[in-house]
Amino acid sequence: MAAVLERSFIEICGFERETQHRFRDVTVNLPGVSALPGGQKFPDSGGAFHYEESGKLLSVTSNRFIHWCTAGDSVQLVEQSLDTNLLNNAVRLQLSHCSVLPGGVVVQETLSNVIILVSTNQSVHRLVLPHPTRMYRSELVTELHMQSIFTDVGKLSLHEPSHSALIPSVLGQNGSPSTSTAWLSESGEAHYALASPAGGIRVVSLPPLGTQGSVSVVELKRSSMMQRLSGWMPSSIRGEQSPADLALSLAVREMEEDTFIFALCQDHKLRMWSIREQACLLEADMLDYMPSCRGLKRQSGTAHRLRVSSSLSGLCVGVYLSVPQRGQFTVLQLVATDNNRYSLDHISSLFTTQETLVDFSLTSTDIWAVWVDESNNTVVKYINFEHNTAGQWNQVFVQPAPEEEVHIGVDQDPRETYLDVIFSPLHFTSSAIVKALQIYRRGSQRIIDPSWDNLKKEVTVAVESELQSSVTEFEFSQEEYRQLQVEFWSKFYACCLQYQEVQSLPVGLSVSYSTGLVCLLKKGFVSFLLPCFAVDHLYLSSDEYLFSEEETPITEDPDLGRDLLQLVQCLRLVSDAVSGGMAYEMEKALEHLESPERAAELVLENLLSNDEENVIEDIQNKLQDIRNPMAAMMVLLREMDLETDSDVGVDGPVLPGLNLRISLSQQLGSSSAVSVVCQAVCHLAMTRTLFCRDLLILQKLYLRFGDNMFLGGGAQLLQLQQDLIPRSSNLLSSYYLLKHVSQSLASSVPIDIIDANLQHLTVLELSDAPTPSTNRAALSPQTVLELFYQTAARKLIISQIYSQQQSSSVLLWSHMISNVVILLAQLLWPSNSGFQFPECLMGNCQYTQLQEYVRLIGPWCQVNIGSCRFMLGQCYLANGEGHKALQCFQEAATEVEKEEFLIRLTGTEEEEAASTPRLQYYNKVLRLLEDVGLPELVIQLASLAITEAVSDINSQAALWTRIFKHHLDLGHNSEAYEALTQNPDSSMQQDCLRQLVVVLCERSQLQDLVQFSYVNLHDEVVGIIESRARGLDLLAHNYYELLYAFHINRHNFRKAGSVMFELGMRLGREVRTRLGLQKQVNCYLAALNCLRLIRPEYAWIVQPVSGAMYERPGASPKRNSDGDFSSEPVQRQVDILELKDLEKEYVVSRSRLTLAQHHPPSAAIAGSASAEEMVTLLVQTGLFDSALSICQTFKLNLTSVFEGLTFKCIKLQFGGEETQNEAWSWLAANQLSSVVNTKESSATDEAWQLLASYLDRYPSANARHHRCVISKLLSHGVPLPDWLIKSYKEVDAASLLRLYLNFDLLDAAAELVLEYVDALLGRGHQYFGIERPLSATSSSVWLPYTSIDQLLHTLSETQTNSSVYNKVRDKLEEYHKLVEQTTKRRLVTQ
Repeated sequence: MAAVLERSFIEICGFERETQHRFRDVTVNLPGVSALPGGQKFPDSGGAFHYEESGKLLSVTSNRFIHWCTAGDSVQLVEQSLDTNLLNNAVRLQLSHCSVLPGGVVVQETLSNVIILVSTNQSVHRLVLPHPTRMYRSELVTELHMQSIFTDVGKLSLHEPSHSALIPSVLGQNGSPSTSTAWLSESGEAHYALASPAGGIRVVSLPPLGTQGSVSVVELKRSSMMQRLSGWMPSSIRGEQSPADLALSLAVREMEEDTFIFALCQDHKLRMWSIREQACLLEADMLDYMPSCRGLKRQSGTAHRLRVSSSLSGLCVGVYLSVPQRGQFTVLQLVATDNNRYSLDHISSLFTTQETLVDFSLTSTDIWAVWVDESNNTVVKYINFEHNTAGQWNQVFVQPAPEEEVHIGVDQDPRETYLDVIFSPLHFTSSAIVKALQIYRRGSQRIIDPSWDNLKKEVTVAVESELQSSVTEFEFSQEEYRQLQVEFWSKFYACCLQYQEVQSLPVGLSVSYSTGLVCLLKKGFVSFLLPCFAVDHLYLSSDEYLFSEEETPITEDPDLGRDLLQLVQCLRLVSDAVSGGMAYEMEKALEHLESPERAAELVLENLLSNDEENVIEDIQNKLQDIRNPMAAMMVLLREMDLETDSDVGVDGPVLPGLNLRISLSQQLGSSSAVSVVCQAVCHLAMTRTLFCRDLLILQKLYLRFGDNMFLGGGAQLLQLQQDLIPRSSNLLSSYYLLKHVSQSLASSVPIDIIDANLQHLTVLELSDAPTPSTNRAALSPQTVLELFYQTAARKLIISQIYSQQQSSSVLLWSHMISNVVILLAQLLWPSNSGFQFPECLMGNCQYTQLQEYVRLIGPWCQVNIGSCRFMLGQCYLANGEGHKALQCFQEAATEVEKEEFLIRLTGTEEEEAASTPRLQYYNKVLRLLEDVGLPELVIQLASLAITEAVSDINSQAALWTRIFKHHLDLGHNSEAYEALTQNPDSSMQQDCLRQLVVVLCERSQLQDLVQFSYVNLHDEVVGIIESRARGLDLLAHNYYELLYAFHINRHNFRKAGSVMFELGMRLGREVRTRLGLQKQVNCYLAALNCLRLIRPEYAWIVQPVSGAMYERPGASPKRNSDGDFSSEPVQRQVDILELKDLEKEYVVSRSRLTLAQHHPPSAAIAGSASAEEMVTLLVQTGLFDSALSICQTFKLNLTSVFEGLTFKCIKLQFGGEETQNEAWSWLAANQLSSVVNTKESSATDEAWQLLASYLDRYPSANARHHRCVISKLLSHGVPLPDWLIKSYKEVDAASLLRLYLNFDLLDAAAELVLEYVDALLGRGHQYFGIERPLSATSSSVWLPYTSIDQLLHTLSETQTNSSVYNKVRDKLEEYHKLVEQTTKRRLVTQ
């Protein structure tokens, strides 16, 4: 990898930040157990068990282990995995009235089970749990969460004899065992080796689970050995128990079909017992391996420890002897000789000055140990006991406790500062904060909701309430209140420190034999030891180690290595000289984007002015010992620079095998691993930030010393100033950015924001963008770095690691974790081309954090500039600052073809391959702005994009269409029209034009629509409006009126008239309602007006074809509307309509409307009725005026009108009152006589009067109208009114006579003949229309003799009419005489 590893390790705390109590309590109360009086108290202890296949990749138990912590009568057991989150993974065993012994928890596994053996001072316990491989049908687990083996621990009956047993008491023995160990035999028996308080070992055994049996006890005593070796020993001595036999530490190992128990006793001797032989096979005095041990044999050991380990050469025994002022580790190897005899070979003795050993672990090559010093600080070291001739222990840099004081700047709020520190993911466990809060509130309230956010509120309320309650004054100055805040918050902070210190006390150490994973077990959490990078090792090493080192793995050149170590020593001096205030000012300068070089100069000025201890002189002296400072600095800078040429984060080749890929998908994916990896990156960033800060200050100091410090003179100074200092400044800013990212908390995002963001990502077509985390609750609070690692980085890193190495099945902790940490740091490194981190922030809606990230890298990072601007634009969009977003998007456009993210953003659409990348980018951004709903910005950006599409007609057309659409949506009609006219694509232009027409019609903005000039688009507009008009509902849309207005506005009256006439036709055919008829009348009137406005020779229109023949958009050219093949088109004759034709249509339509108004049901049939049919309908309704108007217009016979009116008169004549009342409605609709009657008239009178007026108003040849009326009356037997007889006599008395004869009215006919003859004779001739009666000088007169002859003939046939017959005959004779006389006179005169 890019970074070089050192031999040292660094502690990374893996404490969970969950606040909920996760332990399930299981209490075991065995009968007969009671607390022992004055019982011995044992120190808290801890340990861990690593599964045998924890280092195997394709295993359910990979990176999985169980750790525990004992305290009094309780054992807390936690199963943990670095790959998946385990559910129900924590249990607390409460063993009532018992104390768990040191070494009293042992975990072993079989093929089917995990067995936990627990030893207490009064009882032994066995928990049999399912093995993880038996909990899943498949070896591969793809879920993010798995059930722990502790899931069903509550179902175990731990009180049963098969699980728990009391330790049988021995007569005469008092006290309890002091230590223990346990193991599981191959037959399944559980054995517990207990150190007897009087010396020796008692082995308590439980029978195999599921078999019958009782507890067995075996006593291992020194007398057994003595009898075998020397049978002559006196009985007084034989069997004697000595307190020196008391075992302080026990270990067990099965070998060669036997089990050996190793006991390190307080007489400093190591004894090995055989279970099979029940005898001590080996005894060795450990003081023999300790120099200067005079006097120690008389002292009893109290803190000796023993561990055993298997190695390639055999069984190794590690012994720790604790003596005053020092301690010693002795590593021995067990050697078997003949006759079942054993001996120990000395391998190594290692010395240490620490006294209080907590725990140590022995591996095949190393000793790992943890101590607590006088200040209660944790010390961890390890050493290779085989190849370390100098006895030099390797360092482990433990996590320092949080600072005792919090530095608060003058511009900072104390409350916010303390809250940030207390609730930082790096400093305090949640349980420490909860306990501190309970103590601070004196236990008055219980924390109901222990969520992290609620805990923050509870702390704030508690401290502020305490502050308020202590206040006695009503008024404070701002400074006084600030001091009070600092006082109370520092008090609570001190409580947190106290409980965090308790939580951080070490209780054990564990090393995995499979993976090399080293865990440091503490009371409140587990921390992990990670290999330290060489650069960090140099900076973190204590002075004693740093001054004793002579080489470094950073370089192979010994001279350069010495220079490097000297330079680091100078850096350490600078670091010690920088005060807390100066460090704070330097950090603030980085936060506020001030020049790091300038900030370093200010710190240096402060150092020079306050150098009371001559630190600068010491630094100068050391600098003079460095032969080539430039080379040393360049090595350091190169080693710290994480910039890489390889594509970090790009998926490697697909690994073979589905099982392997699935297993890799889980690697280091649990919340514990996420926390450890990200805290490791954070620690790396914090360390190197300080390293770069001190290096920059030292470089500035070099510049100040000038040529005095450089052998090369000015050239090296120039290189320092122009190359090294800028590189150091850049590295400082980069590591500060990593530090900020690793400590910045992620925000919780509402689901609606997530949905909106996903929609935006879909618009951008970022298919491989990370999806929002579904495991947000795993860590609370979660940093953005953890979010990134969880959702995106882990998969990339693991894939890259396993694509590069040969063997993929073995998991080695040091190799794996160091690679993961450095690769994650490289993914975050701003100078690398990868852009996954900002993408992840965007994908998870972390807009505030993303803005801060872009702000921090803005002034100095020259990589992914355009991509950062694009991301910043996304943030502005999410915050509703659209104009700022647009500015960022425009700035990003210049980098489209240069940066990988922008190339990927623009390269996802195949259909846009012909466009330039910048145009593709603009299209993506335009879609995004459209999706957000910012049309003004869309218009602005599209207008800019048009300037880029000078040679691309298709892109221009698409952009103009977009501009048109959004102008139209905004109601900018004129701008929309302007955009439409600019569109170079005719089809798109037509689409836009159609949309303009439709939208403006829907908005009723017809004035704008009509007044546009439509240059070169006139016919298209007309065609669009006509198409819309003919294809849509007439009453719901007003496209015909629009088209009419369009033509009127352009003085095209004939077209306007044609439009209105077509509308009228369709209304009559399709809208057969009163409203439709009303509109039809108006349409015909408008059409008439249009034609009257033009010259008569042009006053014509082409009659529109029937509605079915309109050319419908999208209609099939081969089939009709029913789907049948249409016949061959028929050549139709074009009909020309003139003004008179339109007038006729108008009259009919007006009559239809009149009919519908008086008789609404008739509207349905009147719409398509012809003129003749309309006359009939009108007559039936009583609208005689309208009927007569149609008859006159169309030159129709009026007979039907008169007959209809006559019939209504007859009905009124003989109808009742109801008929009279109904008649008034239709009578009112006709124009009655203007003669005012002085008396009240009835409806019948009015009807007769109307009939009379019509007969007068509409004369006809031969009085045809009178005749039809009289004929109608007579046919119904109605007596003829006098006025009718009188009027008809004046017109045609002969016809009247014939009518009388036709209806057998002989008396009336005879009377008429008599009167008619008298009129001829000169008596009343004016009543018959005779101008001059019979005389010699007048014109000739005549009589209807045929009719008179018929009358006489008829009268002569009946006796009853003889008198009438005689009168007529006499009158005719009289007439004939006069005619004869008159004739003669005329002849005479001639």
